Amino acid sequence: MSLKDTLNEDLKTAMKAKDQVALRTLRAIKSAILLAETAEGRQAGTALTEAEEIELLTRQLKQRKDSMEQYQTHGRPDLAEAEEAEIGILQRYLPSQLEGEDLNEALRQIIAEVGASGPQDFGLVMKAASSSLKGRADGKAISAAVKQLL
Repeated sequence: MSLKDTLNEDLKTAMKAKDQVALRTLRAIKSAILLAETAEGRQAGTALTEAEEIELLTRQLKQRKDSMEQYQTHGRPDLAEAEEAEIGILQRYLPSQLEGEDLNEALRQIIAEVGASGPQDFGLVMKAASSSLKGRADGKAISAAVKQLL
């Protein structure tokens, strides 16, 4: 089942349950998908690939996290909680994230593949890790782990 089909089913469920947070989040995702599919330069009628869907969801997740941080910084816990709830819903549609030792192991393999030997190879490792782990790990977490491993 494609992401669009899953979203439509989940939208129906959220409507029946009158879950306003889920409705708002799912509609935002659906809107972002429609905008991406109708973007200039894209062939009409072509659906997004799975990689494009993951990238879109990751972008949505990052926006929510940034907003949550801003709300917490400026003393708006009510809005931060709303963003946190939306983050939880978005994470359902993303592949499981690599963290901790799993992330370090994947990065060790990448470091070995590119032949990195020290901090001067940080950019090389980040380039390979970003493309290899796209959608599976947060960029900040990758960067911190690479600095620690090198």
